[in-house]
Amino acid sequence: MEVLVLILVVALAAANGANDVPKGVATLAGAGVTKVRTAIVWGTIATALGCLVSLTLASKMTALFSKGIVSASPTPAFAVAVLTGTVFWVVVATILKLPVSTTHALVGALLGAGSLFASSAVQWNGLVMKVVVPLLLSILVAYAISAVLGMITRKVVAMSAARKAHVGEYGEGGAATLTAPSEVTTAQKAIGVAHWTTSGLASFARGLNDAPKIVAIGSFALVGGMTPTTLLFAVTAAMAIGGLVAGSRIADRLAYSVIKIPHVEGFTANLTTAALVGLGATLGLPMSTTQVSAGAISGIAANDLSRLNKKTVRDLLIAWLCTPPVGAAVAAGAYLLLT
Repeated sequence: MEVLVLILVVALAAANGANDVPKGVATLAGAGVTKVRTAIVWGTIATALGCLVSLTLASKMTALFSKGIVSASPTPAFAVAVLTGTVFWVVVATILKLPVSTTHALVGALLGAGSLFASSAVQWNGLVMKVVVPLLLSILVAYAISAVLGMITRKVVAMSAARKAHVGEYGEGGAATLTAPSEVTTAQKAIGVAHWTTSGLASFARGLNDAPKIVAIGSFALVGGMTPTTLLFAVTAAMAIGGLVAGSRIADRLAYSVIKIPHVEGFTANLTTAALVGLGATLGLPMSTTQVSAGAISGIAANDLSRLNKKTVRDLLIAWLCTPPVGAAVAAGAYLLLT
């Protein structure tokens, strides 16, 4: 049974990589900064770095998913059931090109299997504040921050462009002259570096946030000789492979289907995602990278909701609502079959 747990942990990490790695770097492709494939490689590298330091910086997240939702001592059958429910939904969603939350699926699976395994050990009282509130608020906060940052940066860029046009026409002393191309190039390069940096930080934060959750469930039944640290290396490798092999499916959806992503606003969306997901990981608040990144990307629209692709937004909302109950139902069914 322990070997099956390990296999399912690796499968979950690979599915998570395929579904989640693109979320930090989709704006690079959407803004035309680079190709989807290059963005995925960059996101994979940054995610792997976040994974490798997660057990040190995100210990509260590990504790939450180890004992904070179901406090009873886990059995291998319980671990298999939880992993089965989570893997099933994340794989199905990736095939359907739906960016969903591994966090949501894990929580649903823990509750579904936990209700049968040890119903009295399910921490219903703390679930709302520890899990539900951070997940829901993170979407709204991400949208709001991204909208505000987007408006500020648009105003700054507009003022800068107006000043350069004025200088280009009249010169600093009033004489007609031309704007130095190097000024425009320097500004563009600065924005480009910022966009690449924030997309890397968003991916790093995602690895910091997701790896501890998967390792925590895998630690329920470790194969002989394995430790949480060696399991983390296996999770990191599988996550990287999943992202490189199948990450483009979700990247295409986020980059091109939610909203047209300007270069500067892509940078602000990534900055928002990196800050919120990184903060959540260190504080033990299980924010969904999916919802934070989608909220931040949607926030580019600010109060002009007509810019959003309504069909894509609808599909995302339906997928998010389905995630916890599907994870719970499949995990519960798997537990019944195993016991």
